[in-house]
Amino acid sequence: MKNILVVDDNLVTLQQINAMLEEDYEVSLAKSGSQALLICYQIAPDLILLDIDMPDMDGFETLTMLKKNMALRHIPVIFLTAAHNTESEVKALKNGAVDFITKPVDKEILQHRIDVHLNLSSYNRQLENQVRVLEDSIIASFSDMIEYRDECTGGHVTRTASYVEILGAELLKRGHYSEELNEFTVDMMARAAPLHDVGKITVSDVILLKPSLLNDEEFTIMKTHTTVGADLLRNIFSKVPTQSYHEFAILIAESHHERWDGKGYPKGLKTTQIPLCARIMSIADVFDALVDIRVYKRPMDHKDACRVIMSEREHMFDPLVVDAFSGVTDKFQEVSSHHFFP
Repeated sequence: MKNILVVDDNLVTLQQINAMLEEDYEVSLAKSGSQALLICYQIAPDLILLDIDMPDMDGFETLTMLKKNMALRHIPVIFLTAAHNTESEVKALKNGAVDFITKPVDKEILQHRIDVHLNLSSYNRQLENQVRVLEDSIIASFSDMIEYRDECTGGHVTRTASYVEILGAELLKRGHYSEELNEFTVDMMARAAPLHDVGKITVSDVILLKPSLLNDEEFTIMKTHTTVGADLLRNIFSKVPTQSYHEFAILIAESHHERWDGKGYPKGLKTTQIPLCARIMSIADVFDALVDIRVYKRPMDHKDACRVIMSEREHMFDPLVVDAFSGVTDKFQEVSSHHFFP
């Protein structure tokens, strides 16, 4: 059963609309915009009926807050108001509302409008999911193409995406970086993670496959994969419909070799100057490099790799992300042990 959130500061109106809808929907009621936002964070309703004229936070302000939240912006919002005027209606639609109903509300009209917009929303979500499947397939193919150039890193992009998701979920569980993290952004980071090394497509095989440590000149060339990757992704994404993971992919590609202490590259960013998604990706990338076989080294034991990560707390890595890592090392081991290392 679909959930409808009704927001109105008039208790009588809330009760009337609840009586109209309760037989066909799960109805949630809120007497203010701030209360409505709290409910949305908890249950993410399928549709919102939102009054315009409310004290403290009116309908337009509430809608703006909803549209700023990536996990809630897709929810269709129908404005309710006792004052019908063209100016308010145009403003509502321009701000992202899908419809505008004048109070007092007629039951048949209300239910018809709700059904129409629920069906449209469902159709749009299906289209978005189809696009997501297609884009994920393209990402996987693109990432595989890069991996095939290096026989000793097979599965790296898949594993690191799993590590990013695990770390993000653990940070969320611990309440860290709550202003940036939610289930939606963790999902977007994990989707973006496979593209972190896309810039290596321009690096010579002589350097990429060198069976020993790189010299200074070679390492300078290798470092360009960060900026080249970010520029490449910007160019690709400028030609396709904007998806939420695009921004994360660009940030991760460019900044996953930055260090918490500022000694990384390409920009020498430090601490929280480094995007959170890149700070998470950094640990995922380094851990996998430690436990994987590379042309220039043998794989490291899981416990030894964990000790290396933890020893770089406040040096290479964000201390809070390292703390989160320390709580999920068993999950990291499960991912690494269930993936094929050449």
